Formats: sequence, structure tokens, C-alpha cells
Amino acid sequence: MHSPEELRAAAANELVNNILPFAVRHVVDREHGGFYGHVANDGTVHKEAPKALVQHSRMLWTFAQAQHVLGDAAYARLADHARRALLDRFWDAQRGGFFWMVDYLGRPLDTVKHTYGQAFALYALAADYLATGTAHSREWAIELYRLLEMHTRDREYGGYFEARHRDWSPAPELHVDETHLSVVKSMNVHLHMMEAYATLLRTWDDPELRARLATLVGLHQRRIRNPHTGHLFLWFDRQWRPLSPHISYGHDIEASWLLTDAAEALGEPDLLAQAREATLQMAYATLEAGIDTDGGLFSEGNPAGVTDRNKIWWPQAEAVVGFLNAHALNGDPRFLSAALASWSFIQEYIVDRQHGDWFWGVDPAGRPLDREKAGPWKASYHNGRACLEVMARVPRLTQGV
Repeated sequence: MHSPEELRAAAANELVNNILPFAVRHVVDREHGGFYGHVANDGTVHKEAPKALVQHSRMLWTFAQAQHVLGDAAYARLADHARRALLDRFWDAQRGGFFWMVDYLGRPLDTVKHTYGQAFALYALAADYLATGTAHSREWAIELYRLLEMHTRDREYGGYFEARHRDWSPAPELHVDETHLSVVKSMNVHLHMMEAYATLLRTWDDPELRARLATLVGLHQRRIRNPHTGHLFLWFDRQWRPLSPHISYGHDIEASWLLTDAAEALGEPDLLAQAREATLQMAYATLEAGIDTDGGLFSEGNPAGVTDRNKIWWPQAEAVVGFLNAHALNGDPRFLSAALASWSFIQEYIVDRQHGDWFWGVDPAGRPLDREKAGPWKASYHNGRACLEVMARVPRLTQGV
């Protein structure tokens, strides 16, 4: 891979000829609605696996955006399929908000209101409105926003709590991250709340929403980002004291471009300038500490160095977008080289040439990890979104040169 134009062509080809066709063939549940809850590495479908809120939200986002960019009516129908599953199977008609997990027939299994999952549903619905013009998607997104503000916002110390029970009562023992720590607030929740609110603001310029998004942008700069290193703190107590020095390189680079995007949605020059400065610090931190010599992005680390040398699918996708974004901000050729190298790594190691789609990841020797192709956390989303972002960003990048 030698140029942004080649990257754009390769991303379009990957989206249209691999990522989306795999989802259409293997993941869409046409019998019971929604998407199969587990598709194995070899494409084997487990039809009675439970179905997850995050997966279904991400599939709605992906098919809505694919329809918007590619103009294919088939993707519009699949976006409608995803929307109906999300609203008919996951929405809690009694208490509001979305269930975390349902069975393969759409009956509730896990009724916890994880803020992370609610954020993804809001993000998908708002993005669906922007992409397809489906008015009731925005209406559902606004209703969910109001529920989150009513039940999950910490009015004393700021930010948002990790989870609530079905009736929105406190659930301090519950969080989605795999950690033994007593987490009250997390980077992960706030990153995706920021992403969701930025998308909703583009559909509905409400003063209160604008203020909440500005607060989230500020929290990422003042509380979540370590100003000395540029890495993100991952977990916090209620008063925003960090609980661990653990580093997630994928989240660092993903948050870098989502922070810029949120500030751009607000359109406030001073805030945007601050966000861009923080974005570049985060991108440089990832570039210096998280990239292997083969162009792949390591999974995890701490201040002493890399602690997990596996390379998982979604950080590779986010690296391409994050480094392209950083290059657009200051023109540093190292960022462009890193984006191109990340894509080359994906093509060599992460794309499954035999069964389709992307492997969950590879081990330090480059051997595929035997994990699912689709499931509660894996959908045609991080990779699909990366391709769509590349397709949109490269023309702007080359025009600005």
C-alpha cells in the first residue's frame, strides 16, 4: 500500500466484496428476526444463540450507512430489518430503555440497562436517521437520551454511571469491562456516550444536549486522558480517581478521532482547538508505544510497556481511521505511513481469505485466534466503519494537500 488513493480503493473493495456480503450470507436471521447471536470462525451459524443489544445496534449502524454511501436498496431493507429487531425485541415497553440480551426468539434474557449498550442503541438510531431519514429513529433516540439523562447521569461529580437494573435503580456491582476492580465510571461508557451524543446533536440541536456533549468532550480531556502520557485512564471511582494504569491502545486511537468528531459537531472554535491538541497527543502516544514493526496495533499495555501482544480486529480498524485523522490535522507523514501500514497488516493477517470477513485477531506469531466471526461484541461494524471512514476521508485529505 503506497498512497491514500490506493487505500481508498482497497477499503471500498473490502467493504463491498467481503465485509457486507459475509454479513448478508451468514449473520442475518430471516426466520426469527435480527441477527444470529453466534457465527463461528468458519462461518458455521449457531441459530439458537442469544442475541445482544450491542451487536444489533452496530448492525443497524452498518447497514444504514452502507445504504447511504452505496445507494443499494438491499442495504436499506437490511437497515429496516435491523431497526425492527432493535425496537421490537430489545426495547423495554414497561420501563423504557433496551435490554442487554434476548434469546434467539427475542425474549428477554438479561434486562440490565448497561449504559454502554444504551449509548450504542442511541448512536445507531441517530445515525439511522441521518442516513435513511427514518423519522421515528430520531424520536426513539431522543426518548432514550432523556432516559439516560434522568437515570444515569451523576449530578454530583459529573459523568455517567455504568449500569442500572431494569427499573433504572442503581446497579453499582455491574459493568461491561472485564476487570476485577470496583468500577463506578469507565472510559468505555463515556467514549460511546460522547459518540452517541455527537451523532444525535447532528439531528437535533437541543441546548441541553449541546451542553451535555460539551461536558463529555471536556471530561475526555481533563479526566479520562492522562495529560502527561496521552493515554486514556480506563476505570474510575465516582470522584474520577483512576483505578489502574492499564492502557488499551485501540481505545487510545479510537478516542482520538472520536474526540475530534464530537468537537466538530459542537462547532465551537476554542473547544475544537483544544480537542485537536488532545487528539494529536493521543495519536502520538499510540504511534510511539502501541505499534509493532509489522504495522499491527498491540492490544494492551501499562506504563512499563506492552502487556498483551495479540492483535485484535477492532484496534486495527480504528488505527487506520485514527492515524488518517491525525495526519489530516497536522500533516505529519508518520501518521499517513502508520495508517497505510495498519491497512497492510489487516490485509495480510486479519482478513479471512477462506471463510470471509475478519478474524477476531491474531496471536504474536500472526496465527488466527479461533473466536467467533459474529457475536455479542463482533459485528460488521468496526471494520465496516473503518472502510466507510477511509472512503470519506481520503478525498478530503488529497484535496487539502
